[in-house]
Amino acid sequence: MPAIASLEALERAVAEFEVTDLDLAIEPSALSAAQRSLKESGLLLLGEVHGVRENALIVRALMTQLDLSGLALEWPSELAPVVSGFLTDGRLVDHPLLWNGDGRITVAHLAVLRERVQAGHLLGLTLFDGWNDVGWSLREASMAERIVMADTPEGGTLVVAGNMHTPMIETTLGLPLGARLAEMRPGVRDIRIRYGNGGFYNSRPRRFKGHLSLRRHIRLHAEHGELVLELPHATEALVPHVLGPAKAGRHAR
Repeated sequence: MPAIASLEALERAVAEFEVTDLDLAIEPSALSAAQRSLKESGLLLLGEVHGVRENALIVRALMTQLDLSGLALEWPSELAPVVSGFLTDGRLVDHPLLWNGDGRITVAHLAVLRERVQAGHLLGLTLFDGWNDVGWSLREASMAERIVMADTPEGGTLVVAGNMHTPMIETTLGLPLGARLAEMRPGVRDIRIRYGNGGFYNSRPRRFKGHLSLRRHIRLHAEHGELVLELPHATEALVPHVLGPAKAGRHAR
């Protein structure tokens, strides 16, 4: 089971995680669209399914190939001091919001953040989720505001959120983050990750229901006017998550 239930186990797993290059092919039309989004708006959105190990490596590959030093994550903004401390000295301070277990925060993400900082390639990091915002629409508006108010490093910022937040048009839930950012920063584009088979961890182990993909390569391409990043096989991420009564006991101290 990939859930990690103690701070010591989390720190150990991050230290042991090997950050490797992801063989991501970006087709010329998609590259041009992504670069144009960054030039016109300073932002590029990435919509993911939380809890996939490869998500963090995709983030790193996009930042590398697009020469980005800014990153915004759909993590609780209250965790900013915890993450800042970790990136400074490699140690995590316990916090209840580390243990949500929905797959946003993973061992791979923490390892990639540390690697980007050590390499001097992460100059701006924004955690933009206000976990206590009441109501879906208010949360989307607040997240968009936090992103546009943050400093944008030269070259732009990659904004990573769950794929229900990144569409550029109104959905059945209301006006999502992507649509709100499009109003504030005209020209912004979003990339949607399309997962083939495999698993992910969101509060528990889950499986993708997609068909078995015959495509082996990870690629970003333009499809019917949209930017789609194909990940043929997804691997379940290692996720900090304390279950049941232990969670309440842990966070009470």
